[in-house]
Amino acid sequence: MPHRWRISPTRMLEPSGAHAPAHGWPLLMAIVNVTPDSFSDGGAFDGPDAAVRHAMRCIEEGASIVDIGGESTRPGAQPVPADEQIRRTVPVIEALARAGTPAAISIDTTSAAVASAALDAGAHIVNDVSAGMDDAGMFGVCVAAGCGIVLMHRLRRPAEDSYSTQYANAPAYGDVVVAVRDALAERVEAAVTAGIARESIAVDPGLGFGKSVEDNWALIRRLDEIVALGHPVLVGASRKSFVGAKAGIADPRQRDAASAEAALECAGRGAAILRVHDVAIHRDALAAWRREALMARHRA
Repeated sequence: MPHRWRISPTRMLEPSGAHAPAHGWPLLMAIVNVTPDSFSDGGAFDGPDAAVRHAMRCIEEGASIVDIGGESTRPGAQPVPADEQIRRTVPVIEALARAGTPAAISIDTTSAAVASAALDAGAHIVNDVSAGMDDAGMFGVCVAAGCGIVLMHRLRRPAEDSYSTQYANAPAYGDVVVAVRDALAERVEAAVTAGIARESIAVDPGLGFGKSVEDNWALIRRLDEIVALGHPVLVGASRKSFVGAKAGIADPRQRDAASAEAALECAGRGAAILRVHDVAIHRDALAAWRREALMARHRA
C-alpha cells in the first residue's frame, strides 16, 4: 500500500509512493504568493480578493493544495514580521475555508505565530522552508493542531542566499543528495521527537535553496534517494533559475513549460507533490505522462 499523509485529523491525502505509475499520481500544490516581492509574481496577488480569485482558479484547474505565503523566500528577500504575514495571509485562508474549497490549504511560513493564526483560520498544512529551525515554537504549534507539515532543506536563510546561477563560489556539499537526505532525516526525527506524527510529515529537498544549477539537477536525477526516506516528497522546481539555465530562458514568467518538463522528471522518480505556479500546464503535462505510462504498462 502507498503511504498516507495525514494533513489533519479529518482530511487525508494519498500521494504517490516510490513508483508513481504503480501507486498513484503527484498532487499539484498551487503557489499563491500574497507578497509584493516574490521572484516571478510579486505584486500579482498582493491583496486578499486577488489572491482568493487566483487560488480558486488554481483549484478549478486541478490543484489539490493551495500554498498561501505572505513572505518571499527568493534569494535576497528580507524577513517579514509575523503580524504583517498574518495581515496578508489570514483573510485569504478564512475566505477559502468559508467557501468550503475541496483543496487542502497550506501556509508557507517559518513563523510559529503565523502558522498558529493560519491554522486557526482554516489551514491544514504548514510548509516550513526552515524545517522548524527558524522558530523553536513551530513543532509545538503543529503538534497542538494535528496538522501536516512540510520540512524543507536549505543551506542558509534567503536573505543570505543567491540564485543558483549567480554563485561566485558554488556551495560545497561533497555529495549533495546524501547531504540533503541526511539533513532531512535529522529534521524528521526532531519533529517526531517533538510529538508530530510520522504520517503527518512530508519532506522537500529545497531546489534552489543554497544549491548550484548542477546540485539541483543532481537532486532531481536522484530524487528516489529522497523518496526512500519514506515520507511524501514535495518538489518545487517551478520557474526557478536552474530551470531557466537549462532551457535558456531568462524571464521566470516564461519558464512554465520548462518547469513542467522538470516536474515530470520528478514525478517519474516518485515525487508526491509538485509545487507550481501554472497549474493548468502541469496538469496537462501530468495527464499526458499518465496516459503514456498506462499505455506502456498495457503493452508490457
